[in-house]
Parts: sequence; structure tokens; C-alpha cells
Amino acid sequence: MAPTAALRSRWQAWWQARQPVADTHRTTQRNVYIVPTLAGLAFCGTLGVLLLASINEQLSLGYGLTFALTGAGLASMHTTHANLRGLQLDLKAPDGVHAGEEFTLELRLHNPGSARFGIAISALLDGGATEPAWVDVPALGHAVLRLRLPALQRGLRDLPRLVISTRFPLGFFRAWSYWRPASQVWVYPRAEEVLAPFPTQADAGSGEAASTQQSASGTDFSGVRSYRRGDSLKQILWRKSALALDQGLPLWVRETEAPLARDLWLDWRDTQGRDTEARLSRLTAWVLAAERQGQPYGLRLAGRELPPSLGATHRQACLELLAGFAA
Repeated sequence: MAPTAALRSRWQAWWQARQPVADTHRTTQRNVYIVPTLAGLAFCGTLGVLLLASINEQLSLGYGLTFALTGAGLASMHTTHANLRGLQLDLKAPDGVHAGEEFTLELRLHNPGSARFGIAISALLDGGATEPAWVDVPALGHAVLRLRLPALQRGLRDLPRLVISTRFPLGFFRAWSYWRPASQVWVYPRAEEVLAPFPTQADAGSGEAASTQQSASGTDFSGVRSYRRGDSLKQILWRKSALALDQGLPLWVRETEAPLARDLWLDWRDTQGRDTEARLSRLTAWVLAAERQGQPYGLRLAGRELPPSLGATHRQACLELLAGFAA
């Protein structure tokens, strides 16, 4: 058993060395493989039958036809291999998505030679290869291909191994090359479909002072200012304004202030009574809802804390913290 395991380990090390992890890939003589397809095997079998018939019947035209078709087959093999060899590919790191959604791999193909046709790229997942995406690359030009893949499980996930292949021109041979991308993709928890009310904030904001904002609907007196269009008549200081009108000055208006809502804290403890994934799903829905409403929010999760804030950077930090949570 030990020799078998050692042999398997050496084989895997050799195979991995031929497929370095990188976000760029170049198809070369060393990493492009080619085998006949079923159509190609049938074609070879037909050539064998023609050759045997020509030998048996001493048919000169049969020999000519057999050798001509053999030359066409060999030319097809060479063309199929050359159609893939020499391509330069690079990858744009995908944006994070929620579990159950799909993320998009954006691949750019650079062609230093003649036009390439029928280039297919697919991904190798646990259930097998995905449906390929197809592209043609113009001579001395570039092409962009987008491959959509499922995001099944939350966390920071490695991208699957990609297969670049072609059967151009006759379909008698299939040439392919493997590519192991270095980038990863964040898969966030699935957001709860029915948004639950935000948790009560009785103990939130401990130690922070309440902020205030200028508001016409507030109740605390802050000062006076000149009248602006749209101010309520209830805000006008009529006694003070009477003197102002006599002097040709504008009306005076009472300025008030109202307290801002406290920062919202989203706490792991507020989701008790549910399984881990359901709790993460609810926190994710709260994060997205608070961001949409413009309500500053913070996140407390199993000893980790992100202070209240807003914006794409803060939202991503919260979602990544939730995605990477381990119970």
C-alpha cells in the first residue's frame, strides 16, 4: 500500500507542476493535449477498410483515395493542435456573490497569430464539466469570454480548474489544455427572503453620545435664522418679525433640532433559536437592508466587531465576516 501511495503522490506532484496556479495562462507545446474523437476513430476505421479493400482488389484509385484522406486527417490533427497552441489568457477576479447565485468569470484571450475558431472554455466541478462557453479570436487580436458558474457554499472559495478546448476544423480530434486560476471568490450567506424587524437597540451604542441634526420638525430650540421658502408658518417668530418688516428685513424663523436615530448594531445574539446558516442568513439580510436605508450599522459576530458605518467597503467587510464564520 505504501508504494502505491508514494507512486500516486509522485504522479500528483508531477501533474500539478505542469499546471501552475496563476491568473494568466499560455497554451504551449507542453500543456496542450490532443486525442481523436469518436468521429476521428470512425474516420480511422474507414481508412483501414479502404486500405484493405485497395490491397485486396489492387485498386490504384483506392490507394490514392486512402492516402489522400489520410493526409487530410493528419492536416486536420495539426490544424486542431495549432488552433489552440499559443493563446494567452488572463482572468479578472470575480466579485462576491451570495450562496445560490451565479458568479461570472471574465476571461480575456490574446491571439499573437492567425485567427482561432471554435475555442471552448468550461469548468471542472464535482458534478463534472459545466456547459462550455464559445468564442472566436481574430488574428492578432483579442476576445472576451464570460463564463457563469454556480456559487454553492459560502466562504472564500478557490476557482475551479478550467478546460480550454477546440475541435476545429473537422471535429476528428479534440485538443485541450488545463488552467488552474489563482484568484478566489467570496460567497456570502444567502439573505433571508422575508426581512425580519431590526433588533431592538436597548443596549446598543453604549458609551457613544447621541448626535443631532437640524430639522424643521424637531422640538428642541436651537436658534433663529431668516425665513426660507417652504418653512412652516408655525416656525415664524411674529413679534421679532414685525420689527424686521418695518425695517424691510426678512422674517425670522425658529431653528430647532431633533436627535438622529442611534447607530444600528446587528448582533449574533439577536438571532438565537435558529441554526447557524439561518442566523447568518438573517444577519446578511439586515446588513443589506440597513445599507439600502442609509442607516449606519455595526456588526458583532462571535467576538469580532465592526464599528457602525455605511458604504460599499463597510458592507463588503460585513459580508466577508459573515461568509468566513466558522461555528
